[in-house]
Amino acid sequence: MVPIREQRYTILVADDSEMNRSILRSMLEESYDIVEAEDGLQAVAILQQMEQEIALVLLDLVMPNMDGFDVLSAMNKYNWIDSVPVIMISAESTHDFIERAYNMGVTDYISRPFDMMVVRRRVINTIMLYAKQRRLAGMVNDQIYQREKVNNLMISILSHIVEFRNEESGLHVMHIQTMTEILLKSLMRKTDRYNLDRETINLIGNASTLHDVGKIGIPTEILNKPGRFTPEEFAIMKQHSQMGADMMKSVPDQEEPLVKYAYEICRWHHERYDGRGYPDGLKGEDIPISAQVVALADVYDALTSPRVYKPAHPHEKALSMILNGECGAFQPLLLECLVESSDIIQREMAEDTTARSDQRAAENAMMELSQYEELSTTDRTLRVLEQERTLHRFFTELSSDILFEYASAPPVLTLSPSGVQQLGLEATTLDPYHDKRVQELVGLDLLTELSQLLRNTTPESPVVEFHCAILLNGRTVPVHIISRSMWSADESPQYTGAIGKVELEKEVSQ
Repeated sequence: MVPIREQRYTILVADDSEMNRSILRSMLEESYDIVEAEDGLQAVAILQQMEQEIALVLLDLVMPNMDGFDVLSAMNKYNWIDSVPVIMISAESTHDFIERAYNMGVTDYISRPFDMMVVRRRVINTIMLYAKQRRLAGMVNDQIYQREKVNNLMISILSHIVEFRNEESGLHVMHIQTMTEILLKSLMRKTDRYNLDRETINLIGNASTLHDVGKIGIPTEILNKPGRFTPEEFAIMKQHSQMGADMMKSVPDQEEPLVKYAYEICRWHHERYDGRGYPDGLKGEDIPISAQVVALADVYDALTSPRVYKPAHPHEKALSMILNGECGAFQPLLLECLVESSDIIQREMAEDTTARSDQRAAENAMMELSQYEELSTTDRTLRVLEQERTLHRFFTELSSDILFEYASAPPVLTLSPSGVQQLGLEATTLDPYHDKRVQELVGLDLLTELSQLLRNTTPESPVVEFHCAILLNGRTVPVHIISRSMWSADESPQYTGAIGKVELEKEVSQ
């Protein structure tokens, strides 16, 4: 039987004294992988690149460039302190210094000179404590994920029953849910008028799958009639809005937000912004935003899906019909969201709906898990991240192109091996916009222009292509820069940096 390889944790030792680093390395390297930083700047740069891999930081207090307190400030600013424990090691033992270190998130404090037993025992205790925390987070995450899957499955079963009676595929309800969430996320970025957040968007998305539940009460011969309805048949068909609302009214727990949104959607998803909808003829903002969004999603999917009485319209044709008012009036701001999210909608509607449902459950589980401040990243997440890093490093090292990665907080530029060789820079450069070597190669004006272009992108349209000239091997060379901006997963996404490559352009001979 092949023995299971025991996990080796990685410790970052940040100390300007080579002798101190050597002593700590000799104490710990038998059991741990050691990464060293000669000052605070290097420590921050290493954390930027390896935060998920670092199990512990042994931090000196007095260092050049950035001292230990400056490093702690950076770790607090970028939330690294939540997942990476710090043991401060210093000859300074006054009460004020120790209290300040603990107030900034230090887990433990060890005075020099070192005592090997004390250092090793405190390192083991701290790492094991955080490892147990990660395992607990993994258990909670699995439970939340399974609960989300069951909740989504129950809603899906109920909504598919309606589709089965309606002789339509179950794709309709999934499409409505997907498009509702896309439109709401776009609306959230445009305005704070509706107090939207990720939890609310998730609830409205789930409630949207019940929009036609009232059709259970419509006679089958009317529900599945292939041709146009007579006025009498249409009057009966329109009753499904009221029937669905009545069903929601009879559901227990009326105070639950999901029930509230489901009622709004069932009753008013056929209302129109100009007051020409049904059943109540509501107008403008009298229509709840949940119903407004589902109404738009319902019309789009009806246009782009085949029916017994019509073929499916292409995406562009459906957009044109909606924007031209051929399908009723909708809020202008929602129409802007529809246009701006057009590419995302077209792509998402074509994706596998089962995979989308699993992805949604995972996203909701992670969102709920993040509310538990005492739980850090799960071991499973760490393994996935490490696999992604390995793939990234492998392909980066194979490439002969100049590949770069820029993180804005803190500002760090990372180059591929080929980039290091061709540009003559280090693999990692802190604060590149103020680095003289970077400015000499690219020029401050071009750096500023490229930065502005990237910051003006959006999560939906993140790619920038830029033609310029840089100094390479002592001469000016024309290049083509292709870059993609990176954004946070916050409710209001924030620019976090960019990745890209620099291609040498062929010079045109005179």
